Amino acid sequence: MELSLILLTILTGLIGYFIHSLYKSRSYWQSLGIPCEEPHLIFGNLKGVQLTRGFWEIWEDYYRRFKGTGPFAGFYWFFKPAVFVLDPELIKNILIKDFQNFPDRGFFHNEQDDPLSGQLFLLEGVKWKQMRQKLSPTFTSGKMKFMFPTVTQVAKEMIGVLGNLVDEKEGSVVEIKELMARFTTDVIGTCAFGIECSSLKDPNAEFRVMGSRSLVEHKHNRLIIGFMISCCELARKLHMKQTPDDIEEFFMRIVRETVEYREKNNIRRNDFMDMLIDLKNKKLIKSEHGDELTNLTLEEIAAQAFVFFNAGFETSSTTLGFALYELAKHPEIQDKARKEVMEKLEKYQGELSYECMKEMTYLEQILMETLRLYTVLPVLNRVALENYVVPQNPKYVIKKGMQIIIPSGAIHRDERYYPKPQEFNPDNFSPEKVATRDSVLFLGFGEGPRNCIGLRFGKMEATIGLALLLQHFKFSVCEKTQIPLTYGKVSYLIGTDKGVYLKVEKV
Repeated sequence: MELSLILLTILTGLIGYFIHSLYKSRSYWQSLGIPCEEPHLIFGNLKGVQLTRGFWEIWEDYYRRFKGTGPFAGFYWFFKPAVFVLDPELIKNILIKDFQNFPDRGFFHNEQDDPLSGQLFLLEGVKWKQMRQKLSPTFTSGKMKFMFPTVTQVAKEMIGVLGNLVDEKEGSVVEIKELMARFTTDVIGTCAFGIECSSLKDPNAEFRVMGSRSLVEHKHNRLIIGFMISCCELARKLHMKQTPDDIEEFFMRIVRETVEYREKNNIRRNDFMDMLIDLKNKKLIKSEHGDELTNLTLEEIAAQAFVFFNAGFETSSTTLGFALYELAKHPEIQDKARKEVMEKLEKYQGELSYECMKEMTYLEQILMETLRLYTVLPVLNRVALENYVVPQNPKYVIKKGMQIIIPSGAIHRDERYYPKPQEFNPDNFSPEKVATRDSVLFLGFGEGPRNCIGLRFGKMEATIGLALLLQHFKFSVCEKTQIPLTYGKVSYLIGTDKGVYLKVEKV
């Protein structure tokens, strides 16, 4: 009887402690007098996410509600208090000036049990730093020139596929989003994995199907994912994974077979996979900072190829789809862009070379404006390594280990920084306009030491695709074009939920 009473007392105490800790964490910002929204018991300020609200909606609504109230607002990221940054100066401190205190994103990764999570985007600390040093030389302008012909070849195949669709019926209506996804899938498939995906010819190609699944499917439900994000260390100790087993097995097999085939037959294609294989086999000298650099393992190669696929496929295809949608709505902008393409091609005797592409500056403005209006990754995440007092605001302290949310998409639609922010205007990125803005007011590729390592490749891939599309086709809206667009609620990235239907005609 006494033992039962003791156990009941202990259990009651534990429950009481848990409730007290939960209440304390849920009233953290209120107790400091920092503006915030009352949190949901489990999901914090992410209530309804993926069901009634998309991530992007939460970031934009929160930003509009609290902008101007201080350098940041309080936020509750599932179980934990987090920082929702509002002030550009604080953003600059976090991403650039005081980067040494905010180098990590704070997302779950577990290389031991979940090898595909050991990717540059998720890695932290010394592991991230050394992997970035190893990979940076693979994304130079010189390396882009090597991969340029490969990307162009796939783009020409896309033009052929679209041409056949148009020939089938005059004034064809085409779902552009899916076609752009097949294009970028084939580009990344050949450059990162060294395989001919053929998804342009076959929408049900295995690589296309598995690639699409890898972006939307997770091993666990929302609640467990929230636990893994909020308690990364504990999740790793429990050997938890985020990648479904069959997706991991598929990508690991593709990489293993590709590496073995190239090494056995001494094959080189001057693509991303070649560079990763070099990092596996060649002796690595010390980095510029004196750090010892080790060779890549097969698992590390797979993880980097996997993130290259995720980052290069979805962001580029979505951006191209949105760009064509806006060009179809604004024929005068489309005509100006096509004129630039034709003039530059004529200058280079009809050949789309790397140098020719670099001179298509208005196309780049169109792509940058598309990324502003439709910021595919609408938020940047960081975590504090040590307590950080916001300069000139001693009341605002970012505690060690606290998640930091930078709402890049919402900032891009703030009228204080971009006049008429809901309108598509490539002149927002004219050299004169760019010179007047702080660089942190455009975060389409991030900023600072942890910006997008593949931004050169992403720009090249999108520019090649857009240039050839405008050279051969005219795009316009039709009855099936959804205006305005609506977006999906499941993905962390912005994307339409009903596709982008446009009328396509040959030029």
